[in-house]
Amino acid sequence: MLSEQMEDYLKAIYRLERDGEPPIATSTIAETLDVTPPTVTSMVEKLADRDLVEREKYKGVTTTAEGETVALEIIRHHRLLETFLTEKLGYDWAEVHEEAEVLEHHISEEFERRVAAALDEPEVDPHGDPIPSEALDPVDDASGTALSEHEEGGRLEVARVRDRDPAELTYLADAGVTPGTVLTVDEVAPIGMVTVKLESGAAVSLPDHIADAIQVRRPESERPEDGVSEA
Repeated sequence: MLSEQMEDYLKAIYRLERDGEPPIATSTIAETLDVTPPTVTSMVEKLADRDLVEREKYKGVTTTAEGETVALEIIRHHRLLETFLTEKLGYDWAEVHEEAEVLEHHISEEFERRVAAALDEPEVDPHGDPIPSEALDPVDDASGTALSEHEEGGRLEVARVRDRDPAELTYLADAGVTPGTVLTVDEVAPIGMVTVKLESGAAVSLPDHIADAIQVRRPESERPEDGVSEA
């Protein structure tokens, strides 16, 4: 049986692999998990002994097929729990991440199946993050492109919000910028601010780091029939 810490490491390494090019440097893992490089080295050795990761000297680590499966299972638990907490228990989307971080390690497979069934097998969580299927197939994290990459005049739909800061999530929710929101890039200021206009006519100003965390795509009505959705 794996410890919570081992599962957290595998989840972090898997996410880093999806966002970049493996192998993942121990220094990158240390920064992500806010621990020291020697701590990462020690844990990587334990994971390698269980054939959950492979190490490349002076390069970094990569999850094995078994390690990827463990990571996907924890990610599935986490995102199902976030969805359950918001849809069934009335939690705000800014509150659910920390709760799910604790609970994800402790639910049974039967509980997971019942949660998924109660939610009608959701494909994404409240932030737009894709939920791995019960078969634990790799998820496609390419939900679109960053809002910050778009020029003035672009009409877009919010696909995903990768920010985890509760205050910033609350701000976005209060402003009406959540997955499914259709907006237009109104102004890209040289001072690091992007202003968008919602269909209601409201204008919302977003610092660059928040615009970077918002992934957007073409609105559904404007997507080509072949299913390509990226803006």
